[in-house]
Amino acid sequence: MNLDEGQRKKVAEWIGQGLKLSEIQTRIASELGVSMTYMDVRLLVDDLKLTPKDVEPPKPSASPITASATGTATPAAGRGSAGKATPAAQQAAGVAVSVDQIARPGAIVSGQVTFSDGNSAAWYLDQTGRLGLVPEQAGYRPPAADLQKFQQELDVELKKMGF
Repeated sequence: MNLDEGQRKKVAEWIGQGLKLSEIQTRIASELGVSMTYMDVRLLVDDLKLTPKDVEPPKPSASPITASATGTATPAAGRGSAGKATPAAQQAAGVAVSVDQIARPGAIVSGQVTFSDGNSAAWYLDQTGRLGLVPEQAGYRPPAADLQKFQQELDVELKKMGF
């Protein structure tokens, strides 16, 4: 952390601009010619008594998963006491997808899906990237349109989680 006062002010300016520590590390190397580890940059920012700005997480948009039959989006709208989508919510959403807080064994991520006809299935994405469905009713096959909608909704949910 061999930075002079001018260089320290530059780092403080970058923090004020909302740059991440890794971006500051890169700028210190490229613009100031000083090679520092990520931990050195963290300690420097701490020594300067600066706090990096947290990027505000994007506001969750109204999702078909949370839309009720009236079309308003509320976190629990259309959900029964057991957490399953009610028929009105299913009809409004077509396909309802939820993601488990803890993935099932052998899966990277997992959850539940309720199709437009009211049938449900567990879904999972394994380590090799394969998507699997385990229907509650043995032998159940969802309509092709529902499968396509399920994949689209799953993609939206996984992007929200950073996958």
